[in-house]
Amino acid sequence: MIYIDELSAQEVLDSRGNPTVKATVLLSDGSIASAIVPSGASTGKREALELRDNEERFLGKGVLKACENVQTKIAEEVIGLSPYDQAAVDNLLIALDGTENFSNLGANATLGVSMAVARVAAKSLNLPLYRYLGGANALTLPVPMLNIINGGSHADNTVDFQEYMIMPVGFECFSEAMRASAEIYQHLKKILKDSKHITSIGDEGGFAPNLKSNEEPIQVILEAVKKAGYKEGEQIAIALDVASSEFVNEKGIYCLKGENRELCAEELIEYYEKLIAKYPIVSIEDGLSEDDWSGWEKLTQKLGNKVQLVGDDLFVTNAKILEEGIAKNIANAVLIKPNQIGTVSQTMQTVRLAQRNNYRCIMSHRSGESEDTFIADFAVALNTGEIKTGSTARSERMAKYNRLLAIENELGFPVYLGKKLFSK
Repeated sequence: MIYIDELSAQEVLDSRGNPTVKATVLLSDGSIASAIVPSGASTGKREALELRDNEERFLGKGVLKACENVQTKIAEEVIGLSPYDQAAVDNLLIALDGTENFSNLGANATLGVSMAVARVAAKSLNLPLYRYLGGANALTLPVPMLNIINGGSHADNTVDFQEYMIMPVGFECFSEAMRASAEIYQHLKKILKDSKHITSIGDEGGFAPNLKSNEEPIQVILEAVKKAGYKEGEQIAIALDVASSEFVNEKGIYCLKGENRELCAEELIEYYEKLIAKYPIVSIEDGLSEDDWSGWEKLTQKLGNKVQLVGDDLFVTNAKILEEGIAKNIANAVLIKPNQIGTVSQTMQTVRLAQRNNYRCIMSHRSGESEDTFIADFAVALNTGEIKTGSTARSERMAKYNRLLAIENELGFPVYLGKKLFSK
């Protein structure tokens, strides 16, 4: 019997230069693999806890305690287990922590171990990670959401909405979709440069120009789409991550500082409705705040048949919360971030719940990323059909896209939903 022989962890740096956990698992057959845990900047308050040292080093953001938990408390229980029973390993991590949100061991400790176990098991069996986790049914390359203009908490500018994304929906394969996206990104850079805007990039590779309104980034992006020779709506659609929890006040009023406007939930929904009528917008993420469930019901009733309404801060990849949302008919899609929930198995349970109830799933990165490509394989394994992992810039983002290009090449003729994703 092959078993987990050694478990270790070290503090490494993510794409923002902040510490994060790298977990490494060695099996009795000599197989070894590691996983690096991502970290978010715009986080939902119900997310699993990311354990930080809160000491002087790294401005309090060190993760030595989380690493120590891996090498002591977790290692004592996990060493000797089979690496091929992911659910058993993950259930042990949940029981060992004993809290709802991993506030004891830290979700960065448990997820690092969970991911590393999955990866080393696949390696031991000489299988690609997507095939190990997804079986014979892992055949779908996700349609990417590429964040090419940043606002909100991802940028120091006057734009309130956090992410303006393009979705290359009108293509037959993933590689052609990526080519179009890369060309549009380069045209966007030239347009911004010619307009005397700063073309430095944010955490996820998007530009952060000071534009006059929350509508202007859409206009600039569509100009880039046209100059690149592609058709808006037909080949390239627009997706928004509003991240409205970041600009709602304690009275439930949404404060659009860039436009000097204050809107109630109903008024913000009307704002979206006008944008959707005017532009080829197919997806809106976190259109209302994580606490505004009554507003979300109205949003879903009004726009749920027109666009994809994605819950991120709202659902935090948590099956219990998603189940409540399904019962109340709130949203129609869920963002999937493994570090919001703490283990690979729990992430898979949330995806399966969503898919059974016809909620779309979008596999997602975090703003603090690394060279780790786990989510690329994970998206294919679970047939999420969509992935959100930044623009065509910054190597930690491109690592995921390049991994997906490699998977496409391995599979030969994978499914790329493209035109089917938002067909009426």
